Amino acid sequence: MTPTDLAGARPPRKEPLRTVTEALLVAVVGLALALLANQLSPRGLSLSRDYFPRTPAPPSSATPGVTVPADTSRPTTPSAVPGTATAGEKVRARLEARGFRFIEPAEARQLFEDPRRAQELVVFMDARNDQHYQEGHIPGAYQFDHYYPGNHLPVVMPVCQQAELIVVYCSGGDCEDSEFAAVALQEAGIPADRLGVYGGGMADWQATGMPVEVGPRGSGQMREAKP
Repeated sequence: MTPTDLAGARPPRKEPLRTVTEALLVAVVGLALALLANQLSPRGLSLSRDYFPRTPAPPSSATPGVTVPADTSRPTTPSAVPGTATAGEKVRARLEARGFRFIEPAEARQLFEDPRRAQELVVFMDARNDQHYQEGHIPGAYQFDHYYPGNHLPVVMPVCQQAELIVVYCSGGDCEDSEFAAVALQEAGIPADRLGVYGGGMADWQATGMPVEVGPRGSGQMREAKP
């Protein structure tokens, strides 16, 4: 054979099956090495973790011909949100936790008209100081300034011991003297279930036009409070 014949000769072809086998072998060896390196690396990927979680689509109400009713089970006002409460609700909860009765404004007026009040089975107790009491109090109410209990306990204790319900009040609003006075009476021996706190106090009483007695208890000097 001449050199010219050698130069023009084509290289022998590899069998197709052998080529595919070699490629698969290389791929398998490469994959094995990659998995081993990932396992040994502290920054290796977790094969069981979903790195691309799908965000669930919100429910659609756009189905043709279908009307979705409004969800009325959810709160629509701030006071209805779980975990929140108005100032009055907090006071009520605090009083009831002590065993006291929370007196609503309408109930206070009903108790004032109750025939038991004339028998002193229902008693109103003013928790304010001398000045405020003299300027105007609920007619027939006893005074009990809890800052000076010794000045009032000798008078109010016999009345409270026979009463079925003692309605303690102060100025109303942010005033807490009525609550403190109820605690003081309880500590003096009056059962908590016979003590009620009129949260509206004199502010509510006068705003609704109820009568007001001025001067000492039983003075008979009455004035109508203008709302």
